[in-house]
Amino acid sequence: MSSKNRDYFFDNYKALLIVLVVVGHFIEPCYHNNAVLEGMKWFIFSFHMPAFVFISGYFSRKPASFGKLVQKLVIPYFIYELLYYFLYIFIIHKDTGLYFNRPKFSLWYIMALFFWRMITPYLTRLKGHMFLAVLTGLLVGTTELGNFFSIPRILVFFPFFLAGYHFKREWFETIRENVGKLLLLLTGILAGGLTFVSVFHIHMTPKIFYGRYSYLDMETSDPAGIIVRLTCYGISFLAIFLISVCIPRTRKRYSLLGQRTMPIYLFHGLVYSILKETPLLESVTSLWQGGLLIVFCVMLCWILAQDIPNQFVTRISSVPIYRISLPPLSINKKI
Repeated sequence: MSSKNRDYFFDNYKALLIVLVVVGHFIEPCYHNNAVLEGMKWFIFSFHMPAFVFISGYFSRKPASFGKLVQKLVIPYFIYELLYYFLYIFIIHKDTGLYFNRPKFSLWYIMALFFWRMITPYLTRLKGHMFLAVLTGLLVGTTELGNFFSIPRILVFFPFFLAGYHFKREWFETIRENVGKLLLLLTGILAGGLTFVSVFHIHMTPKIFYGRYSYLDMETSDPAGIIVRLTCYGISFLAIFLISVCIPRTRKRYSLLGQRTMPIYLFHGLVYSILKETPLLESVTSLWQGGLLIVFCVMLCWILAQDIPNQFVTRISSVPIYRISLPPLSINKKI
């Protein structure tokens, strides 16, 4: 997209989100050590991945051939899996296997994006597809699929992808005009959710927003887990819209981070995996140490957004393949 026609609102929004992704991962080993970091963990995970998925859905409305999806997503997925595997085995000596059906670290998102882009143009022909997506996301928490093909995450986050897929750009301006009503609604949902959790003594953990874990993993019953996850859907959707109000609409210096989220998303996991094997991250306890960690995350994002990392992921997603003759994924026809 040329600079003249580029919508920097989305670049700026993605810049915020990718920084929060990195911060969220790096505070994982230490967020229990500090109330501020713990609050930050809850805040980040309540909306950052739902928002990323939402934006991905928004930009997935253009039809794509099966071959193009293989080139842009499937081939990079296998290459990045190999990259993580060699890191785990030869550098940090982590006991693991080459399991392409169980994505390592953050690579689940690439696998999920492939399935979402494959399924959505056909699913949206069905009436009530959004309701079905939400229902499936709620019910998958009653299963014990674990990380197998990232099925739980694919299903839990799918409603956000669909919402972005159907969203119109001008609706963000409508949201700005009704921000007070949305804040009031979010307050009501939060109050209702906290009351429910308190009255029924439900164990709560930020993992409820991860999408990966079953209700049993989170030490709650299936009915209670379904209610809590439904509440989380409401919180996440409202947070996506309310945060959008604060995002600048013009080009900023940090807009580059939003334009190059993939190299940041890929390579920060390699750095995190190495540091996690040391006591460094776990030893973060005080506010100033947490502040330094956040500054490190921002600097890491900026470094990984530079030309060399970006050129690497660009070339990986441009590997030539034989043309696969399948019809394009049309979005126009509906039943």
